[in-house]
Amino acid sequence: MAKDDYDVIVFKLLVYFYACLKRVTVFKREEFELITTKAGVHEGYLLDILFMMQQEGLIEGLSFTRAWGREWILLGDVSEAKITANGIHYLKTNSQMKQVLNFLLDKADVIVSLIKLVSLTN
Repeated sequence: MAKDDYDVIVFKLLVYFYACLKRVTVFKREEFELITTKAGVHEGYLLDILFMMQQEGLIEGLSFTRAWGREWILLGDVSEAKITANGIHYLKTNSQMKQVLNFLLDKADVIVSLIKLVSLTN
């Protein structure tokens, strides 16, 4: 499993948005960038993932438009994203998310502390 794998990024984003919902942290651009662009996630790929997550009902609050025919552009700011009840359920029960959890627990990553704070580990 690679750090830029779709499921790894979705997991990190859901954990981060869940931590914001639980008021464990407030949205901070620097933290968000540590788990995304500074972790090697291309901006266009990140926007595609955020779009797909919203289409799947895992997050809400973002608006997108297409530019140049294929690329999604975020209208507004990513700080407006919120995890949905469906996103929380997916994070806690999806088998692929459990595999990512186990993969990330061995890493020294910003998200590991948030994983513990939102009680995803037993």
